[in-house]
Amino acid sequence: MPCSTRQLADLADTAVNAIRHYHRLGLLDEPERRHNGYKQYEVRHLVSLLRIRRLAELGVPLSQIGDVSAGSASTPGVLRDLYAELQRRIERVQKARTDITAILREGAPTDVPAGFESVASRLSEADSSVIHIYIHLHDQNALAGVQKMVETDADVLSADIDRLPADADEETRQLLVNRLARNLIDDPWTSDPASRLSKSGYVTAQTFVHAMSELYNPAQLDVIVRASSLAEDHVCAMRKASGQADGVPAPRET
Repeated sequence: MPCSTRQLADLADTAVNAIRHYHRLGLLDEPERRHNGYKQYEVRHLVSLLRIRRLAELGVPLSQIGDVSAGSASTPGVLRDLYAELQRRIERVQKARTDITAILREGAPTDVPAGFESVASRLSEADSSVIHIYIHLHDQNALAGVQKMVETDADVLSADIDRLPADADEETRQLLVNRLARNLIDDPWTSDPASRLSKSGYVTAQTFVHAMSELYNPAQLDVIVRASSLAEDHVCAMRKASGQADGVPAPRET
C-alpha cells in the first residue's frame, strides 16, 4: 500500500505536520523516496503511526513514547504516573461540576469562592475578596470555619461593616467589634491558626496586612483588628481556665 504523506495522514486521522514532527523526534522512520523525490510510506509506517497515536491518546508524553513503545524498564512507572495524573484530573473535573451546579442553583457570580455560593449575593466586594485570599492561604480544614462564620450573620453583620463610614464614632465601632468577635470565637481557626496555613506564616501575615489595608476603610479595619484581638484574648482565657480545671497550673503573672 505505497502512499504519500497526505494519504498516510488521512488513513491515520492525523495531520501531515504531526507526521513530520514524529520524523523530527525520531519516533517514525523516514520512508524511502520514489524516483520523483516523494516519500513512499508502507504498511509498517502506518502501524508505527497508529501505535504512536495510541500512546499519545493514553497521555504518554512524546518524549517518552520511544521508551514506552520499546517496552523499557521505565514503562510501568510512566503508566503509573499517568494513572495518578488522570485521577487528579478526574477529581478536578468532578469538583468543577459540583461547583458549577451550585453556582447555577444559587444564581451566584461565576467567580464566587467555592463553598460560598449560597451567601454570595450578600457578601460585599471586600468580603468576597478577603475570602478568596483566605482560602488560598489556608488549607481545606479552615474552610468550614469560615463558611460557618459567614453564614451565621452574613446578611446583617457583613452589611453593617460594609456600610461603616471611615469616621464612624467609637460607640458604633465597639458594637460591631463585639458582634464580630463573637463570630470569630466560634471559628476553629482563631484557636489554632498556624495549623491551617498553606503558606508560611510570614507570607500569610504580609498578604493579609496589605489586603486589609487596601480593601477596608480605617474604621472598618479598626473594627476587624480589635475584634480579632478580642476573640484571641477570649480563646486564650478559655484555654487558661481549661488548664487550671484539668490540674495544669496556669502561667504566673509577672
